[in-house]
Amino acid sequence: MKDRIFIGDRYEVLSKIGAGGMADVYKGKDHKLNRFVAIKILKKEFREDITFVKKFQSEAQAAAGLMHPNIVNVYDVGEEQGLYYMVMELVEGITLKEYINKKGALSAKETISIAIQAANGIECAHMHQIVHRDIKPQNIIISKEGKVKVTDFGIAKAASSNTISTNVLGSVHYTSPEQARGGYSDYKSDIYSLGITMYEMVTGTLPFDGDSAVAVAIKHLQEEITPPSERMDGISYSLEQIIMKCTQKNADRRYPDVKSLKEDLKRSLVDPDGDFVVIGPMRVADETVLFNADDVNRIKNEGGRYRDDDDYDDFDDEYDDYDDRYDEDDDFENEDFEDDDYEGRRRGKSSDVNPKMAKIMKILTIVAVVIIAFIMIFIVGRATGLLKFGPSSITEEDKKEVKVPNLVGKTQEEAEKALKAKGLTLEVKEKKESSKYEEGYIISQDPTSGTKVEKESVVTVVVSSGKAEEEISVPDVSGKSQDEARDELEALGFSVKVSTDFETSEEFDQDEVIRTTPEAGTKVTKGSEITLIISSGEDKPEIPNLLGKTTKQAGSILDELGINYTTEEVYNDSYAKGQVCYQSKKAGTRVESGSSITLQISKGKKPEEKATVPPLIGKTLSTAKSLISSAGLTTGNVTYQYSDQKAGTVISVSPGEGSSVSLNTKVDLVISDGPEPTPDPDPDNPDNGSSGNNGNTDTGNGQGAQ
Repeated sequence: MKDRIFIGDRYEVLSKIGAGGMADVYKGKDHKLNRFVAIKILKKEFREDITFVKKFQSEAQAAAGLMHPNIVNVYDVGEEQGLYYMVMELVEGITLKEYINKKGALSAKETISIAIQAANGIECAHMHQIVHRDIKPQNIIISKEGKVKVTDFGIAKAASSNTISTNVLGSVHYTSPEQARGGYSDYKSDIYSLGITMYEMVTGTLPFDGDSAVAVAIKHLQEEITPPSERMDGISYSLEQIIMKCTQKNADRRYPDVKSLKEDLKRSLVDPDGDFVVIGPMRVADETVLFNADDVNRIKNEGGRYRDDDDYDDFDDEYDDYDDRYDEDDDFENEDFEDDDYEGRRRGKSSDVNPKMAKIMKILTIVAVVIIAFIMIFIVGRATGLLKFGPSSITEEDKKEVKVPNLVGKTQEEAEKALKAKGLTLEVKEKKESSKYEEGYIISQDPTSGTKVEKESVVTVVVSSGKAEEEISVPDVSGKSQDEARDELEALGFSVKVSTDFETSEEFDQDEVIRTTPEAGTKVTKGSEITLIISSGEDKPEIPNLLGKTTKQAGSILDELGINYTTEEVYNDSYAKGQVCYQSKKAGTRVESGSSITLQISKGKKPEEKATVPPLIGKTLSTAKSLISSAGLTTGNVTYQYSDQKAGTVISVSPGEGSSVSLNTKVDLVISDGPEPTPDPDPDNPDNGSSGNNGNTDTGNGQGAQ
């Protein structure tokens, strides 16, 4: 027999269930907590590469901080003899991709239900400053119980890092435009990908497809999405508007956060035809997306990094610094794409471009690029002194300081315009809640208004993220069950997490809440995460499940726990001979050390019982029946025949006396009817009859002569 493989002295590796770019995934068993888990192990070829190892550990650390019913939770992270692993929740079910392929287009109600649950998990990740960046049906699992869980944080990255995305990540059919162009990815990238996923749910198809990953990526950048109602009938207006808002090319026109998206999804359930979804107006800069040859070549060079796999888990290959700015030049070889707004598309506006018009547009584009190039050369030349116009390339006007204008109370766009007019630059330092200023408006600035600074200086601002939510006290849920505590806290708007580190307690029974973090009475805002600390009961050994184990195996386990045991053998049809078929204390019960438990050991199936046919010859019928019943048998057919034996006694038995037969076998009896009577005389021959009837003068029919 092949030796069993254990990791960390508790996780048994059972079978391989998936593979990704950097790691393999195995089904395993946690023998400490007696549960099945998924174990992700870094592939052998990457273990010696410190870059890959750090990436794997980074993923594990990010994912381990996420505990939510709609996220595949991470239980443990470790390293053993150069083997890097992560232990995760094992979810029995199918991916949303498999569900769509099996069922086709989903109803609006089913789509919204799945989307809300997925959004709950994504929102939890965002609250922990993590952007998933690979939301797709393949990474959304529907459990056998109908619970929706988001998995595969293999390319997730802390959103607070404020760094440019190092390469185009995720699966190309669901990637956001900013990911496709190699730009900065934030929470709104996940919203875009969820929008594409909802599009696939309601139509059964993807909005963009192509001969290559590069072709699909360019479509995400340049082409408008066809409204779902043009591909599938019966889609509610509000749900379609939600999908269109999620999938806007300009991230500023999407939902500002997942919370806002969920609010509209819930409203769509009760008002499917409502016109409540607000998509911001399209800016002039958004109307047409122009790409030069360098832009297209850059995307083509990144094309090998797009992934279209359906693995259980996946990892991107490498991170390379990338500049997301688009250089304008005169080598424009792509088609021009017009970005008509959604309302135009609904009225039947065509996006097809006449070939002659396309040629004209191409020429105009080239001219525009050349003009921009000359302007840039002029500006750079003046700034560096290479180009001189007049007595001096830099005037005294250029050198003087300017006063910083008042930006507080202005929108970010208004502030940028005001600073640009002064030769200054805007930088958003952070976003904060504000009870005074609405979302998107500036709360404070540095330097303050009126301060003199040199031109080209940077002014940092703090932007309002909306009104601060009312603070409420954390209730005392100690002594309540996990479910009771969770229901109470979630009803108040809190996010609930259950600590995986149970604590022993003499005051609280097993599975009861000991305390919360933050503690009861602490004032926090709605939506804050509350962690439940659960009691494991007193520090007593826990009775394990011993059914099916051999006597030796069960004894060894109980000896280790300090629990005494006695055994008794019984017949059992369900368990093989030598296996435990019954334990007097249920699995999971905590007992005092030194307590006793009774184990019943199976003797296998009970053998069939036999009976012996008793001596019956010569016995009367009533005696024979009594003997047959006492032997565990039943009386069968009873017949009579003439015999020299005493009338009324048994002369024959079947099965024969002394035979070994099954219980309740029928025993047939033959009873003596006494000697056969002498025949009557022949009435036609009186001589022959004188002695035949012993002097009886009756005729053969029993009647006297007439």
